[in-house]
Amino acid sequence: MSNFTNTVTEFLLLEFSDIQELQIFYFLLFSLLYSSGLMGNLLIVILTTLDRRLHTPMYFFLRNLSIVDACYISVTVPLASINSLVNNRVISYSGCAAQVYLLVFLAYFELTLLTVMACDRYVAICHPLHYTVIMCPSVCMKMTLTCLVTGLFYSGFHTGYTFRLSFCRSNVIHQFFCDIPSLLKISCSETFSNMLSLFITVLALGLGCFGFIIASYIRIFSTVLRFPVKEDQRKAFSTCLPHIIVVSLFIVSVGFVYLQPNSGSGSIKDIILSIFYSIIPPFLNPIIYSLRNKQIKEAVRLVMSRKLLLSNIA
Repeated sequence: MSNFTNTVTEFLLLEFSDIQELQIFYFLLFSLLYSSGLMGNLLIVILTTLDRRLHTPMYFFLRNLSIVDACYISVTVPLASINSLVNNRVISYSGCAAQVYLLVFLAYFELTLLTVMACDRYVAICHPLHYTVIMCPSVCMKMTLTCLVTGLFYSGFHTGYTFRLSFCRSNVIHQFFCDIPSLLKISCSETFSNMLSLFITVLALGLGCFGFIIASYIRIFSTVLRFPVKEDQRKAFSTCLPHIIVVSLFIVSVGFVYLQPNSGSGSIKDIILSIFYSIIPPFLNPIIYSLRNKQIKEAVRLVMSRKLLLSNIA
C-alpha cells in the first residue's frame, strides 16, 4: 500500500458514458455551454471597458464578476468536453491539485464578489446621495482586492491540506473534475480534520455571505416599496430578484456537495449539483445581469455601429 501511495502520479476522472454517440453528445453539449458562457462574459468585459458611460461602481464589479466567471468555467468544462470526445479520463497529480486550487479560489472570489455587489446595490438604493462618496474608485478597488487576496489564502489552505493526504484506495475520482470532497473519499489517510475544517469554513462563508446579501436586500426592498412610482419599483425588483436566485442556486448546490456526509463513492446527484455550481451560474450571469440591461444593450448597438462605420470606411 505504501508503494502505491508513493507512485500515484495521476487520477482518473469520471466517464460520462462508454457509448460513442453519447460521448459526442456530451462534447457538443459542454462545448455549447462553454462557448456561450465564455462569449457572454467576454462581451460584458469588452463593453464595460470600452464604453465610458459604464465606468461606474456597479459595472466595475460586473466586469470583475464576468472575468471570474470566464475563468471559472474554463477550469473544468474544456477538459470535460475533450474527455467526453476522446474518452481520456486521465489527469495528472499536479494538474488535479491546480484544478482544485483554481476552483476553490474562483468559487470563493465569486461568492464574495456577489456579496460586494449586494452591498453596492444597497448603498445605491438606500443612500443615493452619498453613493459616489462611499463607493469611490479606491474603495471599489480595495473591496475587490480583499476578495482576491483572501481567496488566495483560503484556496491555498484547503488545497495544501487536501494534498498532504495519501491516496491508496483508488485513483478514480467520481466526478468530471477534481474537487475536494471526491478526493477525500478516495484517501486512505485520516480525513476527519479535513472534513471538519471544510465543513466549518464553507458553512461560515456561505452563511455569512448569504446572510449579508439577504440583510442587504431586506433593506433594499423596504426602501423600494416606498418609491412613489410603480415603474421604479418594478425595475428595482426585476434587478434584485435574479441576483438572489443566482446566489441561492450557487450556495445551495455548493452546500449539498461540500457539506453532505462523506460516502464511499460518487452519485449522479453529486454530478448534477456540481454542474449547477460549476457551469450554470457562469452561463446565466451574463443573461441575468447584463443582457436585460438597457445600458448594456445600448453599448452593444454603439460598438456594432462603430464597427460597421469603420468597415465601410475601410
